[in-house]
Amino acid sequence: MADLSDAKAALHHYLRGNREDLIWKLDGLSEREVRLPRTATGNNLLGVAKHCLNVEAGYFGPTFGREFPTPDELVPLAAFDEDPQADWYAREDETKDGLIDLYRRVGAFADQTIEQLPLDAPGQVPWWQPGRQDVTLQRIIIHVTCDLARHAGHADIMREQHDTVVGLGRNNSNIPDDYDWPAYVSKLTKLAGQFG
Repeated sequence: MADLSDAKAALHHYLRGNREDLIWKLDGLSEREVRLPRTATGNNLLGVAKHCLNVEAGYFGPTFGREFPTPDELVPLAAFDEDPQADWYAREDETKDGLIDLYRRVGAFADQTIEQLPLDAPGQVPWWQPGRQDVTLQRIIIHVTCDLARHAGHADIMREQHDTVVGLGRNNSNIPDDYDWPAYVSKLTKLAGQFG
């Protein structure tokens, strides 16, 4: 367990937790199931993971003058000129296991950046607007943690809609056990119906 009284350790702990919770949402699903669009805009579980691994590689790499060891495995910035959704889905030549492995390696790369630099280490985000590009490691850890938390929430909902696997994390569901969910949904539906 991280020493949560230390600011850097606490920030790193929550970033890692969001990363692991997101990866966990793909457990036990087939290639088709993780790729299947679950929203009107095509969100899918594997696409969310691919997006997040590219986010981490970018923010903890070029922002601090580092390059991921195998950059050809990542979505290059130029790809977004052709397809603005390039990092939101797995191509035919990519697999669930391959992208999870890549995410774990990106995570280790991001962890190295965090471990090697102080929180006030300066960086520059090349894809942000001029005049807003200068950052610190602390700001980037917070920015990426918030981004991953948002997308882990998306994954929570998509996974629940697929097979009712819910929960905060692999070892902590954070929801009541043996709860009558159909009765609860019925109660909320009836309550909503009172408002037209």
